[in-house]
Amino acid sequence: MLNLQLARKYSTAIFEIAQEEDKLVEYGRELAEVRSGLATVPAAIAFLSNPQVETKAKKELIQKLFEGELSANVYNFLMLLIDKRRIALFEAIEESYRELSNEARGILIADVTTAAPVDDAQASSIKTKLESITGKQVELRLHEDKDIIGGVVVKIGDRRIDGSVAGRLESLRKELLANN
Repeated sequence: MLNLQLARKYSTAIFEIAQEEDKLVEYGRELAEVRSGLATVPAAIAFLSNPQVETKAKKELIQKLFEGELSANVYNFLMLLIDKRRIALFEAIEESYRELSNEARGILIADVTTAAPVDDAQASSIKTKLESITGKQVELRLHEDKDIIGGVVVKIGDRRIDGSVAGRLESLRKELLANN
C-alpha cells in the first residue's frame, strides 16, 4: 500500500510537469519506452532494484541505456528515482502516470475479452460503439479467453458488460434454479 502511494506521488509529480509543458503524450510515450526497454532485460531491473548496488553504477546504466533518447525532464526524473531509491517502483509509476494522463485527456481504457482473435475491422467497430455509449475517446486492450465460448466481455473502470455466451448461459442457469 505504501509503495502504491509513493508511486502515485512520483507519477503525479511528473504528470504535473508534463501538463505544464503540454507534453502529456510525449512524456507518456517516453515513460512507456523506458518501461518496455527495462522489461526486455530482467537483469537490468534486478540490478537497478538491488539496494547493494551503488547509486553511481545505477546512474551509469541509465545513462548508457537512455541518454539522448529521452527528454531532459524524463531523464532527470529517472535519475531522481535512483537517488531516492525508488526506481523499483517505476512500473507502478508509469502505470499511474498513464491513468492520470488518460483521465486528463478524456480517454477511457476498455478491456475487451473475446473467445477468438479480433481483426482490425471488429476492433474498430467495438471502439466506435463504446465511444458512442460513453461519449469519450476509448482505447482498447484486447484479450482472448476461450472460456467465454463466444461474444464479448467489456470492462471499463468498474463497469462490466457481459455479452458472452458463457455469461448468458450462467444467467439462464441462475434463472432456472430460481424458478425451482
